[in-house]
Amino acid sequence: MWLPQEIRTIGDIPRHYARVMPEAPALIDGRGAMSWAELDGRSSRVANLLLALGVQPDDRIAQLGKNSLGYFELLFGANRIDAALLPLNWRLAAPEMAAIIEDAEPRLLIADREYADIAALAVAGSGKACRIVIFDSLDASADSEWKTLFEQASDADPGVDVNPWHTSILMYTSGTTGKPKGVQLSHQGQLYLRLCEHLEPSFRYAPNDVMLTVMPLFHAMGISLSLQALYSGVTVAVFPMPDPGELIRLIADIRPTVLPLVPTVIQMLLDHPQAASADYRSVRTVIYAGAGIGQHLLGRALRALTCEFIQFYGATETACGVTFLRPAQHQLDDEAALASCGSTLPQIEIRVMDAEGREVPDGSVGEFWIRSPSLSTGYYRQPELTAAAFKDGWYRSGDAGFRDAHGLLTIVDRVKDMIISGGENVYSTEVEQALLKLRGVQLCAAVGLPDPKWGERVVAVIVADPAAGLNAENVIAHCRELIAGYKLPKQVHFIEALPMTPSGKVMKRALRDQLLADRAG
Repeated sequence: MWLPQEIRTIGDIPRHYARVMPEAPALIDGRGAMSWAELDGRSSRVANLLLALGVQPDDRIAQLGKNSLGYFELLFGANRIDAALLPLNWRLAAPEMAAIIEDAEPRLLIADREYADIAALAVAGSGKACRIVIFDSLDASADSEWKTLFEQASDADPGVDVNPWHTSILMYTSGTTGKPKGVQLSHQGQLYLRLCEHLEPSFRYAPNDVMLTVMPLFHAMGISLSLQALYSGVTVAVFPMPDPGELIRLIADIRPTVLPLVPTVIQMLLDHPQAASADYRSVRTVIYAGAGIGQHLLGRALRALTCEFIQFYGATETACGVTFLRPAQHQLDDEAALASCGSTLPQIEIRVMDAEGREVPDGSVGEFWIRSPSLSTGYYRQPELTAAAFKDGWYRSGDAGFRDAHGLLTIVDRVKDMIISGGENVYSTEVEQALLKLRGVQLCAAVGLPDPKWGERVVAVIVADPAAGLNAENVIAHCRELIAGYKLPKQVHFIEALPMTPSGKVMKRALRDQLLADRAG
């Protein structure tokens, strides 16, 4: 649904639906449903609360807490007074949060009681003046400063004129390759992405759809897909990520029709003892992203959930998905398509470029450059990094891949994760795809470590099913049947868990550091 005349900013979404279908459910949590009229009024209360605390246009409002309805009230409320929401990753350590607060300088930090101590440490460590206001997501009736301020605020619309090109959300990257950067996502950019999705014929929302959001809202996948649904008038059920057994029960209880997940969570669902009796009948579409999915895992998922699957590829800097692997392309006998991330959405372009900024022919590997109306307006207070990543309307993604003759785009690696062994380029995803075809490999990563002979050697790190009886010899023998000799792992490590980002990507820099530390020790 494309409503450019009525929804000019993110804060307009509940305004519009409170007018056209006020009693329909906008959000659901464990306590029940919140109507569009309620969400609209509560968002205005938050806006007036923030104004009373001295929040000005262009200020940043930090939020620290797991998924809750209050996140959306704060987002819509802050956006209604031309302030930006800064969602903090609750998994970070206090010094990591302090670095973000030092960079972003939020006026307020709205923290769940569960994280009150780490919020205090982070603000103290940042050296910045930032007022902390505590709320309680688990007990709405519990006394808290936020509850008191909220009850005192008016629910009248503040009527602030908001610039659509100002920042709606300031989202810090996961920092897997260095210092986190503040990605500025404007109202207009996010709404333009809704237009691109609207013009895409392979996916449509139905009037009675329900999206289940358990992916963290401090990450682009969680918030962008939730806003996509809300923009279309669809109900969003908001819950913190439960353990796999609880998630199986939650799906049966909530009966969502649209289910966004990362591949690691899909695998945990399928491996759970309750998997055989799980009730997925309500699910029409699974949307997955964040990391590649092996053909074996995808086959299991297609058979277990018996619904359509959509893969998307995107980045925080693009406000989320810019390509789709459509449902009709999820054919288990089409390995090339399943290894790809599909093709671009309408109004979005991707070029495959060499290091000199020249487009390469189909089939040749280069860096994905993306042009989209949804692009970030740049990195907060980092003009040099912005100039390096954004050039003449194109975003240099840092992802290396190729386009085939059918227009499908395949990512082979992060540019920085490419392994150069004996003068040959080895793309870690090629090694990982080979590893995932070996039964018993649950999760894996391939990284390069220094080698006196080869420059770098390929090292495979595997989370394995203990019953599979895997060892280094049979893993390497399996890979020898699928990839060239110079790409073979020279070492194989078995570990219990890989370091992961919330979006399901392996933190390869952290993994390399861990392996080097183990070797030094």
